[in-house]
Amino acid sequence: MTSYGTEVLAAEECLRLLASRRVGRVAVSTGERPAILPVVYALLDGDVVFRTAPGEKLIAAVLHCTVAFEADDFDEAEGAGWSVNVVGPAEEITHPDERARAEALGLDPWAGGDVRDRFVRIRAEHVSGRRVRRGG
Repeated sequence: MTSYGTEVLAAEECLRLLASRRVGRVAVSTGERPAILPVVYALLDGDVVFRTAPGEKLIAAVLHCTVAFEADDFDEAEGAGWSVNVVGPAEEITHPDERARAEALGLDPWAGGDVRDRFVRIRAEHVSGRRVRRGG
């Protein structure tokens, strides 16, 4: 389906595109202001999983806050790209079996690997995406 020059993507295509990337952004509300924070992520059973340290993202997970996640790709030369959003409750992964599955995803953080020892899962309650092409 096309809307305002963009193609609306089916959920299956959104998940395929998400699986093709490793870096996205998590949007959380900190109470005072929203924050959009980059994370290295992977998919686990269709949900977004990332490692984190104590801070805003982990607080959101412990409180089971609804968060937004976004990943995208854009080729400036081609004038084409896509963007996928996932919205759902965040939760810390604490069960040993689930934690082992998260650890097996190979989520090596860019920085602070020793302190980024907690795993957060965003339950994908709503997945949406769009593809854009120059002149589309």
